[in-house]
Amino acid sequence: MDTQEFRKDFLEGIKADAAATGEGSCASFVAEFARYLQEADYLMDFTASYFEGTGKHNRRLRVDGYAYDEFDKTMYLIIADYDGFDDERVLGQTQAKQLQDRLTYFVYDALNTPLHRDIEMSRASSDLVDLLREKRSEIRKYILLVFMTANVSARITALEASDIDGVPAECQIWDIERLFKVCGSTEGRNIIEIDFKELSESGIPCMEASGTANDEFKSYLCIIPGTLLADIYDKYGSSLLEGNVRSFLSTKVAVNKKIRTTIIQKPERFFAYNNGISATAMSIRLAPFSNGQHLVWAKDFQIINGGQTTASLSNTRFKDKADLSKIFVQMKLTVIEQTREEEATGLVQDISRSSNSQNKVSDADFFSTHPFHVRMENCSKRLFAKAIGGSQYDTIWFYERARGQYLQSQMRLTTAQKKKFLLQHPKNQLITKTDLAKVRNTWKGLPHLVSKGAQANFTEFAQKTSDEWNEQDDGLLFGDKYFQETVALCILFRYIESMIPHQPWYQQGYRANIVTYTLALLHKLIQAQYQQKDLDLMGIWSRQSVPDVIQQVIIDLSEKVYGKLTDPNRSFENVTQWCKREKCWENVQAIEYKLPSDVEFCLIGKDEMRAATREAKQDQRIVTEVEIMTKVIDVEPEKWRDALSYATAKHMITPDEMTAMRIAVQIPLKMPSPSQCKKLLTVLDRLYEEGFKL
Repeated sequence: MDTQEFRKDFLEGIKADAAATGEGSCASFVAEFARYLQEADYLMDFTASYFEGTGKHNRRLRVDGYAYDEFDKTMYLIIADYDGFDDERVLGQTQAKQLQDRLTYFVYDALNTPLHRDIEMSRASSDLVDLLREKRSEIRKYILLVFMTANVSARITALEASDIDGVPAECQIWDIERLFKVCGSTEGRNIIEIDFKELSESGIPCMEASGTANDEFKSYLCIIPGTLLADIYDKYGSSLLEGNVRSFLSTKVAVNKKIRTTIIQKPERFFAYNNGISATAMSIRLAPFSNGQHLVWAKDFQIINGGQTTASLSNTRFKDKADLSKIFVQMKLTVIEQTREEEATGLVQDISRSSNSQNKVSDADFFSTHPFHVRMENCSKRLFAKAIGGSQYDTIWFYERARGQYLQSQMRLTTAQKKKFLLQHPKNQLITKTDLAKVRNTWKGLPHLVSKGAQANFTEFAQKTSDEWNEQDDGLLFGDKYFQETVALCILFRYIESMIPHQPWYQQGYRANIVTYTLALLHKLIQAQYQQKDLDLMGIWSRQSVPDVIQQVIIDLSEKVYGKLTDPNRSFENVTQWCKREKCWENVQAIEYKLPSDVEFCLIGKDEMRAATREAKQDQRIVTEVEIMTKVIDVEPEKWRDALSYATAKHMITPDEMTAMRIAVQIPLKMPSPSQCKKLLTVLDRLYEEGFKL
């Protein structure tokens, strides 16, 4: 797949989505563009918030959406320039500046004029105005994003942005070619390249940590001035922080009080008091200086431990006007030399997990590599959904375990191969990790948590699911049945998403909130009115569609939910913020609605569900045993002999494990039992921790 193919597929998908939902092509374009940037960890979240009008001095105002990063206090504002039919148009400097000005004028009028009086309170743009005013003294940076279908003129090398309300601002133009370079790259995300000489004439003093280099990485020790570290953070924000650590820290206090006190009162002792930071990079450049070598450039620079230290330096300088000139921070830099991106990602997360001590990050915060995701991916590849809509092909619901996996799967296919791939893996059957977390937490009755955004919801889901996995024997609950029911929930969720824009009461706002609250309310009503039954999700999986009676119930409920969310008597004026509160969910649950009797035909008894769950666990146990035995068999007998010798010499195995290993060295003449295979893998993990390598 090249840029032109990606562009064609992207725009065709926009038109299809717009036709299905009735939202409008531009709205679909902005939402899909933002979704890609969220997957690339460039945006933490996204809220659609269209407004266009005339402001003070007859200036044209426009905004299409926004995202606010609570951790680094950055407000992202989005404007779209959409034309789905003109492939040759080039956006010049003048047109780009006009788009930038419309966003800038919108912010100015939102903060300094009674603009909110011109916007209906039921619209999302009214919430944006409220948010801008509420966060006015908190916002550290404005980033203006221009999403466009046109190509960027080669003459546009930079688009200068003046401060907004005394706050630094920058403007970035994103065309489809730039989006493809980020999402279609092997990394599948926005890669940060830092030229340290732009911030300091000589870069950062560093030395190689002797004796630490191996085939996977090299390590360096650096001394970074506090001013330079704060400058880097001011420029790149929380995108410097390794993604999962950022999600974790965003729920914590960004400025550590003890760190702040040291910065202000005893800056000369900061180096002695602070543990420093740990960082990774995929490649670096060093330059010789009179006092040794200096780090002058780094690609994919990520701070994996020390996020609070970094943010505290920046924030204390900003809020308290602290002088950082006497502050120096030690930095351990690990340069990854893996060639495969997935191996490199795994190593970065292993280093991050091990190095976090000041703010402990649990395994759930590194959930992208959790065996839960591997299990879901395997289920996705194995289970076929029946053909619908006249198609002659059974299809697969593609579970994207790794970032950008769906797009990467198409990169090297011929036209014929790609056509076949898309027939079997249609784009509307793509499920991301955040999609799964969204539908599952909705079904659990947590729409207020889902409304907090994809990252916050996923972090909570990761923690709970990790705990549930550990409570069970190899996560037996999470097998084929769990995946099939998840697909059924996605079908329900996406039906509501496509249905709402066609309703006469809908006013182009809060669709995401209406969807999650409607589905959560449906489940609560079923549980309350049919206490010994629940919705037959496996039936929806089998049909690959929502039953007619459930469709009608959802249509009725969605209008009632919308009325509750936008009720003038609600406790919190800002609807978007109101939807994030548990009190909002309590109000929605107070909706009175009698489910029609025909709903019972779509339900399944609790006893039948329990029997199906027991059967699913047994099936998963068999699958798990096969997978474990396969891993054992894949290790050559000579390697098992080496492991046995190492374990015996170190006195690291029990008698039962010794018996299992003596059988393993005789594969294939003798085969260990499933329980012995499990013991063998446990032994290997223990030996790896002690330094043994196969």
